[in-house]
Amino acid sequence: MPDTTSWASTAASRASMQANKSRDTKPELALRRAVHRLGVRYRVSARPVSDLRRTADLVFTRAKVAVFLDGCFWHGCPEHHTRAVRNGSYWSEKVERNRKRDADTDQRLREAGWLVIRIWEHEDPQLAAERVRDAVKGR
Repeated sequence: MPDTTSWASTAASRASMQANKSRDTKPELALRRAVHRLGVRYRVSARPVSDLRRTADLVFTRAKVAVFLDGCFWHGCPEHHTRAVRNGSYWSEKVERNRKRDADTDQRLREAGWLVIRIWEHEDPQLAAERVRDAVKGR
């Protein structure tokens, strides 16, 4: 018998959240295309450091650059994050945990010699790609 308990407030909310993709989102694909057009090659959805269970969206292993494309809702964008109407306390705690994990990831990667670039999903993909290219070429 399936488990009927859920963190979601409704079955529709649960279905909507389960449909969210963890990779190959529209903003991520736009960024990847823009970086690729600039002639810079990368690994997709890879661990920069093998013993650290964190996955970057774009990884440049030789240059030691890890790029994370953060969603405005999930990572608490200062410009676009909105507070959830239903289960508000759950979601604000979730976003806060995400932000703490992001900061921990950044610190661990820096300690391992990596440059971390964080890009918000609302940023212009071409400008973000140029930022990534310049960082990779500069290392």
